[in-house]
Amino acid sequence: MMRHFIYLFVLLLVGCQPLTPMGQGRLLHAVGYATISDQQGKTAEERQLRAMRASKLDAYRELTEQVYGLRINARSELDEFALEDESTMAAADGIIRGAEVLKSYRVGDSYVTEMQLDLRVMEQMKEHGEAIHVPAQQQTLF
Repeated sequence: MMRHFIYLFVLLLVGCQPLTPMGQGRLLHAVGYATISDQQGKTAEERQLRAMRASKLDAYRELTEQVYGLRINARSELDEFALEDESTMAAADGIIRGAEVLKSYRVGDSYVTEMQLDLRVMEQMKEHGEAIHVPAQQQTLF
């Protein structure tokens, strides 16, 4: 009889274990996209290079949304209980460190960049110092 209780107890303990090992789920994935023909540039190569960069930034934006969330600002205007104007804006703000580009490739008229971020690596890199502020109007090659 006591033996049956031990088996039942062990069975209940096994049933309470998570399906995946603890510590998993700290790896985030993001995919960024950019249309080549929409880019500015004098040559096809320059437009493709800009699309590569834009798709990478789009993937970083997606990682930022996953890590820090998305701030939503919505506004609606009513005039005599009739909807006049409605707008919704979204913003993500944060610092991503240690992300890796897995793949970057062309698909038709688009460029795609696949990235991953290990949150443990990002936490370790945080210990190496604070990020400095980069002016919003800074000139770049792109």
